[in-house]
Amino acid sequence: MSNTYAVIGDPIDHSLSPNIHNAAFRHLKLDHTYIAYKIPAGELSAGIEALKAIKIAGFNVTIPHKIEMMKFLDEMDTTCKVIGAVNTVLNEDGKLKGYNTDMIGFLDPIKKKNLTIKDSQVLLLGAGGAARAIVTAMVKEKSGKITIVNRTLENANRLAEFAKKIGGDADTVSIQEANKLIADYKFIINSTSIGMRNEPSPISTENISKDSIVYDIVYQPINTDLIKKSKENGATIIYGYEMLLSQAACSFEIWHKMEAPYDVMKKTLLGGA
Repeated sequence: MSNTYAVIGDPIDHSLSPNIHNAAFRHLKLDHTYIAYKIPAGELSAGIEALKAIKIAGFNVTIPHKIEMMKFLDEMDTTCKVIGAVNTVLNEDGKLKGYNTDMIGFLDPIKKKNLTIKDSQVLLLGAGGAARAIVTAMVKEKSGKITIVNRTLENANRLAEFAKKIGGDADTVSIQEANKLIADYKFIINSTSIGMRNEPSPISTENISKDSIVYDIVYQPINTDLIKKSKENGATIIYGYEMLLSQAACSFEIWHKMEAPYDVMKKTLLGGA
């Protein structure tokens, strides 16, 4: 196998993964490199062949390939099967093993802060791939009801059905209703990309308080409008970069079978290195 790792997707030039992983390699004096490799939609098959040809040691998978990539795996972990998406691949002598670290990556920052999920009401914005992983995580941790808000109601309903199928309690509401009910929720989670372009918060923040835990998975900018306003209201904040770091550490451990240098990765990500 080569000593090369990669992240595949499109767009890919904004990816922070190469910086994070290469900093970890430098710190541990590992002779590895991590690159960003652009594979446009529809070209995954050829892209995977190219990666196999260079004997890629492992790679991360981002949009738009997280679902389609499952077709190219020789083996996958149970989280991949439940969520229906893959984001980390290990190449073992030409056999591709798939993992999904979204769930662990999402839960890890909550656990680091010793926050209780059990029986907590959850408001989830969005119904895409990340939302599926978040629902899976919350059901696994025995949260209370999960209320899903999404622009396309059909997708919200589908996600609520999925939550029930895996043993959770879920419903859907409109954004107007969610704005009225927001004080009832302990966890308020944004799994959409709203905030990435400095747009206003996808939800009204006036009833977010010191009892709210606001988790925004957008990591650039670090302080989205939702986070800034929730912070002003005294809410507990979990940043998108915390999830990104936990996922990176998780991938690192799958590939290298050793503990990731979390603090080094964090420093690099936050521009302190």
